[in-house]
Formats: sequence, C-alpha cells, structure tokens
Amino acid sequence: MKTQYYAASSLDGFIAAPDHSLDWLLQFGDVEGTSYHSFIRDVGAIAMGSSTYEWLVRNQEKPGTDEEKPWPYGQPAWVFTSRALVALPGADVRFVSGDVRRFHQQMIEAANGKNIWIVGGGDLAGQFHDAGLLDELIIQITSVTLGKGIPLFPREIIHPPLRLLSVTAYGEAFAEVRYAVPSAQ
Repeated sequence: MKTQYYAASSLDGFIAAPDHSLDWLLQFGDVEGTSYHSFIRDVGAIAMGSSTYEWLVRNQEKPGTDEEKPWPYGQPAWVFTSRALVALPGADVRFVSGDVRRFHQQMIEAANGKNIWIVGGGDLAGQFHDAGLLDELIIQITSVTLGKGIPLFPREIIHPPLRLLSVTAYGEAFAEVRYAVPSAQ
C-alpha cells in the first residue's frame, strides 16, 4: 500500500491555470495510451483538494444539466476543504478539514490494501509530504508551458532528494516520471 500523488503537469510545473482550469490538458483527449488504467486499478481511496473537486463537479459531472455525468470514482474520496461544498448523489465523498494525519488511517482502512491517490492539488500532496505520509510521485509531464498557474508541488525537497524509479514516454505529448519519496529521517 502506497500513498501516491498522480498528476499531470505542464513542462514548467503547473497542474492548472491560475483560474484552476484544466482546458490546456483536455486538448490531449482521453487517458487511453497512458498509465491511468493500470494506476486506478490499484487505488482503494482518494484524497482530493476542494478546488479539484469543484472543477470536476462544474466541468465534468455537471449536475442538473443535460450533460450530467455520474461521479467517476468508485473509491471513497476524502475532499479536504475549509468551505461548505455540495455532495453529488451516489458519490462516496467525505468532506473533511484539518491535518491530513487525522484522516490518513481512515483512508488506509478504506483502501483495504490498495493505494491512496492524492488527486490534487499540489498543496494537498505537499501536506501529505510534510506529514511523512507521501510515498511516491507519478507525474505526467505534458508538452505545453503555462507560464503561471497552480504549482505541481509547492515544497522544497533537497535532502534527501527524490529517488527516480522510471521515465516512460506516452505518445508525442507525455513523459511520465515516477519518484519514490525517501524518509527524511
């Protein structure tokens, strides 16, 4: 069981535009031909930031519209937020706030031996890192630059450095890098 941050990033290190938009990423289409399907098969619980949740609801699920879609995850999700958010019908979503350590054990139990996926954002992944709970970074680096936006991982990691596990090319647009997060002890 690992706690993993799996995300897509622009070449210059942003996971979203300043307005949290992912339109720059959607131009690349479906996740076919990437590691997503094998990755999600091993995920048993999800940690998500409130901006990511709101973007999904507004741009993908679109509740109450003719384009409404069901929640895309069968795994239970912990959405870390400091504000009131609306739950989607049929989605196993738990709105929580505070230190990620308070909820990590619940996620481990719910994952039942599978991995925990930190969906986004970068600061939430950083909080797991700060608490010593992050095991791996899996980043799909795309062939665009944004110039500004929401940073991939707003933390300084120098000693010990991350340990490269693999680099894989996917099509003409993505390079996936996997890093193990060594213990700072």
